[in-house]
Amino acid sequence: MDQVTLTLDEVREVAAKALAAAGMSARNVEIMADLVTRAERDDCHAHGLFRIPGYVTSMASGRCNGAAEPAVEDAGPGLVKVDARDGFAPVAHAAGRPMLVEKARSQGIAVMALVNNYNFNALWCDIEPLAEDGLVAIACANTRAFMAPWGGRTPLFGTNPFAFACPRRDKPPMVFDMATAASARGEIMIAARDGHQVAEGLGVDKDGNPTTDPSAILEGAQLAFGGYKGAAIVLMVELLGAILTGGLNSTESFEQFAAYNDGGPSNAGECVIAIDPGAFHGGDADRFLERVEALFGAMLADGARLPGDRRHDARPRTEKDGIAIPKALYDQLTKLGGG
Repeated sequence: MDQVTLTLDEVREVAAKALAAAGMSARNVEIMADLVTRAERDDCHAHGLFRIPGYVTSMASGRCNGAAEPAVEDAGPGLVKVDARDGFAPVAHAAGRPMLVEKARSQGIAVMALVNNYNFNALWCDIEPLAEDGLVAIACANTRAFMAPWGGRTPLFGTNPFAFACPRRDKPPMVFDMATAASARGEIMIAARDGHQVAEGLGVDKDGNPTTDPSAILEGAQLAFGGYKGAAIVLMVELLGAILTGGLNSTESFEQFAAYNDGGPSNAGECVIAIDPGAFHGGDADRFLERVEALFGAMLADGARLPGDRRHDARPRTEKDGIAIPKALYDQLTKLGGG
C-alpha cells in the first residue's frame, strides 16, 4: 500500500483545511484539528485522520453542526450539564471542562453530563486534560448500536467505551481508554479497508455465526470483551452514558443515523466524573501521588507495563519522524481541503 509521511504540523494543517472547507467554525476547527493530531501523535490512527471524512460528511448531510456553540448549565453543586447543540463532543468538553474542574475542586467530586453531542474520538482525549489538572477522571459514552447483548445476535448496544485517568507526579497521567466491545469499531473498519481478517471472538455475521471476516462483522454485530462479564460492563456504560445523562441510547442513535447514513459519528450521551484526590487526604494531594507512584513502581519492577505507556512511547518518535497514512486517504483529505 502506497503511503505518505506527514509531520504532526502537516497532520494538523490537513485536518484543519478539510474541516474548514466543510463549513466548520474557526474555534471548532482549532479543537477538532488538535484532537486528530493528538490521536496521530499517539499512534491512535483509528481516531486520527481516518475520521475526518466522517466528520465532513456528517456536516454535509446537515446532521452535525460544525459551528455549534455548546450551552453549559450549572445544574447543581456537583453537576454540570452540557448541551452540545448537535455539535461535536470535544467542543462540548472544552466548553464544560472549566466548570467541571471548579466544582470538583470545591466539592471533592463532580459530574458532567453531555447530550446532543457527536462522538467519533478516543475518550482518553476527553479526560487526559482533567488528569493533567490533578484530578482523577472517569468517562463513559455510548455509541449507535453495533454490539449484541450477551446471548443475543442483534445489535442493541454501542461499542460503549469507557476511560480512566489518574494524575502522576512529574509524569504524564496514566490513562486507559477501551471499547467494551472486544475490538474498537475503527480497528474492524480499518481491517475491512485493508483486506485482512480479524481475531476470533470479535463478532458475528448477520445470521449470528462467529466470523473473522471484518466486513461480515460490520454487517452483523460485534461482541463484548470477556463474555458475560464484559457484557455487564457494556450495560453499565449504556446506563451511565445515555440513560442517566438523558442522551440518545444506542438504539435511538442508530435509528437517527439510519435516516442520514452519512458515515459520521454517533449522537449519544456521555458521563464524565472528576474527583479531587486531595479531598480524600485532608487537602494533601501529594500523599495520593506518593501512593500512586509506589503502586506503579511495584508494577514496573515486576516487569509490567502501565496502561497508556505505548501512547507515551510513541510521542517522541512521531514528533521526530512524523506519521504514515495511506496515500489514498491523504489524497481524499487534500481534495476535501480544496487542494
